[in-house]
Amino acid sequence: MFRRVSRLLLSFVMLMAGTVMGMSATAGTAHADSCYTWNRTLSQGSSGSDVTQLQIRVAGWVTSGERLSYDGQYGARTAAAVKKFQAAYGLSADGVAGPATFSKIYAVQDADCTPAHFSYAELNKCNSDWSGGAVSAATAKSNALKTMWKLEAMRHALGDVPITISSGFRSRACNNAVGGSATSRHLYGDAADLVGSPSLCRLAQQSRTHGFSEILGPGYPGHNDHTHVAFDPSPYWSAPTCGI
Repeated sequence: MFRRVSRLLLSFVMLMAGTVMGMSATAGTAHADSCYTWNRTLSQGSSGSDVTQLQIRVAGWVTSGERLSYDGQYGARTAAAVKKFQAAYGLSADGVAGPATFSKIYAVQDADCTPAHFSYAELNKCNSDWSGGAVSAATAKSNALKTMWKLEAMRHALGDVPITISSGFRSRACNNAVGGSATSRHLYGDAADLVGSPSLCRLAQQSRTHGFSEILGPGYPGHNDHTHVAFDPSPYWSAPTCGI
């Protein structure tokens, strides 16, 4: 919280300084963030690594069953996700990512680029270095970050209620210890098992509109005590008790 307040104060001071000196504040130049700083306005037709960074943060704001690509190309689907993000946070929903949109992102992320209400520790209760899974440690950690931003969107859409994660990334050893499937998405770092409140069915139902392509919950074998969400190249939803 202190880091986020400090960043907001820094952004305000820089903006005021630019105004006093007669500088025109172009997108991003009046802001600074210890995680990542955007330096231009992004809109349809833009491309680059800064678009990819934006996509990571808005990928949870999609329509039911949709998955946003992290391809660095600002197309219609990215614009639509930005509009939903903007509307959710009370901004003008024009689908153009400029200073107001970036300021909101800065306000809801921490210095390590994780969203305000989730952490790497929550997504990895297996080991400290993200090793031993089905992908490299760097890829597993990167996948976990993308999952956290989807969960942040889902949390906000649910009214900013806390979401509890019981299991995230697993090495093969950790996965075997809990009897996980040999093809479990936990091995890739892009899965999270959710428990507690809201209800498991509410979590399963809501997750359909936040970019998760694998949803398993009550009524699916072995999932009556949690709702599992993940990214899977072959989408599959099953939570019969919840009407999914």
